[in-house]
Amino acid sequence: QYSGQGERKILKKRTPPIEKNDMLELPIQGLTADGQGVGRVEGYAVFVAGALPGEVVRAHVIKAGSGYGVAKLTAVLQANRGRIEPPCPAFSRCGGCALQHLDYPAQLAAKREQVRDALARLGGFANIQVEPTLGMADPWHYRNKGSFPAAAGEGGVQIGFFAPRSHRLVALEDCPIQDERVMAAALAVRDWARQCNVQPYDEETHSGILRHAMARASKEGVMAVVVTTGELPQKEALIEILRSRVPGLTGIVHNKNPQASNVILGESYETVWGSGRLNVELCGLRFSVSAASFLQVNPAQTEVLYNTALSLLGLRGYETVADVYCGIGAITLLLAQSAKRVIGIENVAEAVEDAKQNALANGLVNAEFHCAPAEEALPMLVASGLRPDVIVLDPPRKGCDPAALAAILQSEAPRLLYISCDPATLARDCRILSEGGYTLCHVQPVDMFPHTGHCESVCLLEKK
Repeated sequence: QYSGQGERKILKKRTPPIEKNDMLELPIQGLTADGQGVGRVEGYAVFVAGALPGEVVRAHVIKAGSGYGVAKLTAVLQANRGRIEPPCPAFSRCGGCALQHLDYPAQLAAKREQVRDALARLGGFANIQVEPTLGMADPWHYRNKGSFPAAAGEGGVQIGFFAPRSHRLVALEDCPIQDERVMAAALAVRDWARQCNVQPYDEETHSGILRHAMARASKEGVMAVVVTTGELPQKEALIEILRSRVPGLTGIVHNKNPQASNVILGESYETVWGSGRLNVELCGLRFSVSAASFLQVNPAQTEVLYNTALSLLGLRGYETVADVYCGIGAITLLLAQSAKRVIGIENVAEAVEDAKQNALANGLVNAEFHCAPAEEALPMLVASGLRPDVIVLDPPRKGCDPAALAAILQSEAPRLLYISCDPATLARDCRILSEGGYTLCHVQPVDMFPHTGHCESVCLLEKK
């Protein structure tokens, strides 16, 4: 992440060495967290979508801000050896993938470098060893969940993904990284809307009905979710088309979101057919997931990620573990199999209820869950005397809240395991933890999102 807050603060008063409409011949040194190429002019970062590390490109400057610039790729003068023709016809227009034009081994190497660079430049970890990125044998059709916005288009209602950094819909008939059943559910909802004259939601006028077609799949089945602004019209027709078109469909959920915003889900859920929950098996444990709950979207790599975490911790059965940002309790319950006591913290009430039920379903009685923001629950628990042997962190992309980090330092837990989906916030938080007395011992990138710029990392920190 080359546009982190720390860097912007350093550069905010600097006069850019480039101007809008300049033509640059620019060596590309790395990737941002969203897969843009980044080069530098006199130390000033310039982001170029479509450019790859190791390339020399010609680029037209379209923005020259005080902290960084943005340029449009016009020619590749010296290509990365891994540059290939992307297999998806929507690649150049869709914002879902950013790296289909880079072969997969080169993607893994670039993501390792992305993590290493962020830790060095933003975290100050100059000599840290970053392990090779753990990738997939078959990096296609891995996403078990999809959320497709609806919009008016040629031929009627369309579903797809937004173009990069916009809310302009790119209509799709297929997506090579989505589970085929997820795509089938989304297209069935689109065709229902066309047949029943259900108008798509318009963000500018706040008119229309259909907002999103969503689906989540597992080995056990498929759950479809339809998001509308109000009541669900033509319910029986929707049930019929989904049941006829989606193999293994186990449930259909209606979510009502009347808000005049681009937030996907509202607060109201109704199961209109089948079950409102989806069964998922992960690392030998059984989980039941509601439409509102978060679960990693790549099941194969989730097992790689969690098994890597468990291997790094090497729990022996006597430990008390705090799992902060625990979601539905997936890693909490895996930890509970090897620890004496595990405490999960999560602020989404539906996810906490899922976690409690999942603990019961798997016969794990040594896991407890607290429904509260991490920045409130963890300081309270530490103040009341909790001194965990291990703290596991799996925060959202923005990283850990400062109050949660302060509580971790106060707890003096001997070991921390940090699972991160953003190298920049990982580097920032690890720097704070290092300044508080922890040593960053092991960094393992895991490719949870092939063909995108995103990279997950598992890091082990130990108290000095």
